[in-house]
Amino acid sequence: MKKEPNNKGFRNRSFRNIALLILLVVVMFLIFRNPLFFTDEVQEFSMNEFIAEVEADNINTDVPLIVKGEDKIIEGELRDGTLFTVSFLETYDVSQLLLEEDVPFRVDNQRQSMWIQILVGALPFLLIFGLIFFMMNQMQGGGSKVLQFGKSKARLASKGKQRVTFKDVAGADEAVEELREVEAFLENPGKFKSIGAKIPKGVLLFGPPGTGKTLLARAVAGEAGVPFFSISGSEFVEMFVGVGASRVRDLFAQAKASQPSIIFMDEIDAVGRHRGAGLGGGHDEREQTLNQLLVEMDGFDKDSTVILIAATNRPDILDPALLRPGRFDRQIVVDRPDLRGREEILKIHSKNKPLDNDINLETIAKQTPGFTGADLENLFNEASLLAARRNKKKLSMLEVEEAVERVIAGPEKKNRVISEKEKRIIAFHESGHAMLSYVLPNTDPIHKISIISRGRALGYVMALPEGDRFLKSKRELLDNITQLLGGRVSEELNFDDITSGAQNDLDRATKLARKMVTEFGMSEKLGPLTFKGESEDEVFLGRDITSKPHYSDKVASLIDEEVHGIITDCYHMAKKIITENSEALAKLSNELIEKETLHRQDVLELLSDVKSQKKVSQESKQE
Repeated sequence: MKKEPNNKGFRNRSFRNIALLILLVVVMFLIFRNPLFFTDEVQEFSMNEFIAEVEADNINTDVPLIVKGEDKIIEGELRDGTLFTVSFLETYDVSQLLLEEDVPFRVDNQRQSMWIQILVGALPFLLIFGLIFFMMNQMQGGGSKVLQFGKSKARLASKGKQRVTFKDVAGADEAVEELREVEAFLENPGKFKSIGAKIPKGVLLFGPPGTGKTLLARAVAGEAGVPFFSISGSEFVEMFVGVGASRVRDLFAQAKASQPSIIFMDEIDAVGRHRGAGLGGGHDEREQTLNQLLVEMDGFDKDSTVILIAATNRPDILDPALLRPGRFDRQIVVDRPDLRGREEILKIHSKNKPLDNDINLETIAKQTPGFTGADLENLFNEASLLAARRNKKKLSMLEVEEAVERVIAGPEKKNRVISEKEKRIIAFHESGHAMLSYVLPNTDPIHKISIISRGRALGYVMALPEGDRFLKSKRELLDNITQLLGGRVSEELNFDDITSGAQNDLDRATKLARKMVTEFGMSEKLGPLTFKGESEDEVFLGRDITSKPHYSDKVASLIDEEVHGIITDCYHMAKKIITENSEALAKLSNELIEKETLHRQDVLELLSDVKSQKKVSQESKQE
């Protein structure tokens, strides 16, 4: 039976909106009607001036005069519309004067109560205050939350939901091992205290986005079975001064009341940035929140079993006081997974998916160097979407490999219309990259070449390393720069012209060459030195705007010369290799124009006559 939609919440919101609109109209009406805000100009006449106006017949007889006997005041209007009042003595017979001059009037002997006057004057202000109170109530989401700005918004993990444990975490074995110690302490604190051991008060998880920092914190809570308070750093600071510090105090008070417990603060850099490096002074709201957090972390009771776990992508901008021993005295790097870690992550994300027999998780792990856990999850999701789009019941290797390309370069743009001339230029450009990747000894093996647009790229060469590497030698960097320049060189030699298609290649090559000189100490003229900004402690505005180089203009000129020299030498090397193998390059380009996509085996066959400088032949590296 179809369930009727529940419109009760919608009706309540509509009623509140209508009531708010009516209240606004009433307030505006009272404000405009209240003489305290808007009154016409009223002149005060003396009795002699009033008598003169009466004798001159300047009184507007269409509006009767009002004689207030109790207040001894006459109110009226002149013929030109001017309002006036006249005060008279109690002994003066005003009625006789008006009767003699035949001026219409009426007598009002009632005196308005002072309390009524006060109420009428204060009513608009009371309504305005009520309106503000009502709006604050709506902003805070209910009557019980009004004026509770200083209360923590931390969410307590529900025990009814499916728990996340360390079995659901892969590719971060070192981090899991460190956090198991935290779990063990929460389960049996007496074991550690009996031999004088202290558990770290704060654990900081940092690493690239998508590596599983939040997942690790949830796994700790799931394994330990203790109250788990979760909050984001951005939830502390709002428009009201002092709210952040108040929420920090309330959060730690709740955690201490439920100890042993865990506080997890995601994106702590929202409140933990380096103090004194921005535009705000000592009373900046974020700094006050950070100061309170520092006090709470260092003010734990001696026997407290509350542990703060925080996550961030940018540990370099955190305040040093936050990282000192006694606060975040255990810092765990959650880095990108290696080959074995990627394979384990793939096993988790493929657990509930129907896989074809040709799926090889080890091969997929080799094809995804540098992928994080979030990337690998997205990879299988993209593959599932592709399989569903093709009406398949199982995922095959074809969908997974295409999903890898979608994650790296974006979706394929088959409908983009490219002229034959541009298609030929793109083919020679990508063939130039492929030729250098094949010949140079320190480049990654070619996996695929395509001139079908993906994302912002008109074509691409996919080269995959055979294993994870954590160090780059000078020769490898020079070969990488040379390979990046291959497309530009191929265009110049084959078309006697250059295009804007090499912009991204030139940008990457220039940045890599500058890093070699300024960061890696790989310059023969400048030696093993680094050349960066003077102050590494300043952050955001401080570091990016006010940092000054600690080297002279002469050294800066040498840096530019060295960067230019590296690019020029690599360009000449690329030119030499492509010139020597121009026939093979043309053969590869023509085949690419015809088929649009070439796989590894196709490239090896087409370049079989080209002498490769690699120590291990390409044939021995075939998958």
